[in-house]
Amino acid sequence: MLPNHRREKIFDIIKEDGHAMVTQLSKIFKVTEVTIRQDLEKLEKSGMIKREHGGAFLKDVQTDVRSFRLRNQENLTEKANIAQKAIELVKDGDTIILDSGSTTTEIARKISGYRNLTVITNALNIALMLGADPGINLVVTGGEFKAPTLSLTGQKAADFFNNLHVDKLFLATAGITLRSGLTYPSISDIVVKRAMIESADVVYLVADSSKIGKTSFASLGSLSLINYLITDSKITEKNIVMMREHEINLIIAEQK
Repeated sequence: MLPNHRREKIFDIIKEDGHAMVTQLSKIFKVTEVTIRQDLEKLEKSGMIKREHGGAFLKDVQTDVRSFRLRNQENLTEKANIAQKAIELVKDGDTIILDSGSTTTEIARKISGYRNLTVITNALNIALMLGADPGINLVVTGGEFKAPTLSLTGQKAADFFNNLHVDKLFLATAGITLRSGLTYPSISDIVVKRAMIESADVVYLVADSSKIGKTSFASLGSLSLINYLITDSKITEKNIVMMREHEINLIIAEQK
């Protein structure tokens, strides 16, 4: 892996988890700790992170957490359109999982007026948005808190889904390719998302079209894990053909 590419991946991990240790990064990228320290020094000089003893952390993460603000605010119009399409699939009496993420947060913003809807989530910002709605039975997983995504992750979050059965899962992702499948910046999230999928009758992947063709650090598995991909109208004709050739059910949210 070229140094620039490695530093980009290192920053993705720190941006997702909020921090990373030199020893951890050295094992992940199979380079020396000296090399990782040099990478972190360059990232700090670019203003992206702040180094600390043994590792580095994301700048301004405390401010973001206190204001319950997600960092990923790109393609919000497309995400809102996807959310509207997703809401049309939810019915009174359903039990659904809302994964953490900016697109699933947009879904949560649009949830209202339902009766006896059960929402299970590992996202604390989503929990606060929906917790006071009288028509929603809100359930929050346990787990380790991940500051940049305002989410709960790790094995304890995954264990929560043991023996659970839900109607629908609205799943987030960082990247979608045929070769790597669904990919994410954080290893700790993989076990949680796998447990979510195993508990759901129907899995809807909600992802704006910019995610198609991108890969992130950790792979969850092939696209066969999902039942539907809900994406926006900017998806290319080439990607539409590719998805259909591989029997991926597409739901395209038109521009409002």
